[in-house]
Amino acid sequence: MIRAYKFLMRPTVRQEQALGEMLRDHCSLYNGALQERRDAWRHVSQTTVRYGMQSTQLKEIRAFDPERQGRWSFSSQQATLRRLDRAFAVLPAGQVR
Repeated sequence: MIRAYKFLMRPTVRQEQALGEMLRDHCSLYNGALQERRDAWRHVSQTTVRYGMQSTQLKEIRAFDPERQGRWSFSSQQATLRRLDRAFAVLPAGQVR
């Protein structure tokens, strides 16, 4: 039997603001990593950028931008990069995720 739970969030105004900022910064990280992959493919003779390469850059990104990227959990940012990597994963013909 599969059970589903639905949790109702009632954040305070400050919590809601922090969640919005976190979402904005994670979107920025995702879009920046996506742009890096696109540029590498288009301009650097079809070079593929993978999760491991982008994950190693994360420490530098956090140090460069401590007020935005540096304040969030490192593991949550890695999860964002993994999500992008899964979106680029190539499946054998006929398989569906």
